[in-house]
Amino acid sequence: MGSGAVMCRFLDRLAGHFDHKVHLVVDGHSVHRSKKVRDWLAAHPDDVELHFLPAYSPELNPDELVNADLKHSLPRQHRARDQAELATETRLFFRRRQRQPHIVRGYFGGPHVRYVLAEDPMSF
Repeated sequence: MGSGAVMCRFLDRLAGHFDHKVHLVVDGHSVHRSKKVRDWLAAHPDDVELHFLPAYSPELNPDELVNADLKHSLPRQHRARDQAELATETRLFFRRRQRQPHIVRGYFGGPHVRYVLAEDPMSF
């Protein structure tokens, strides 16, 4: 399954969880702009709308705060020996964060990502 198809499956699942239109802020990754995704969005105009971050603006992307947290949380003395071990450590990190909503909320409190919490999501 191509990445466009994976994104469309994600959009289907996301739209199915809400009874109102979802506004999703995404970066400029090519999958977000792919024909498959554009076609899906055209067929579901009342379900999901994508809002693109400006190019080269990682400071506006809360994912970057999550990535930094993950990198700082991995054991410093012990580096993963292979991809499977890294995947296991990453899953453990996210399971811990699921039980720490105060930390997850903090990803959205930085000065550059507060737009996520604004009434007008395009206020950045």
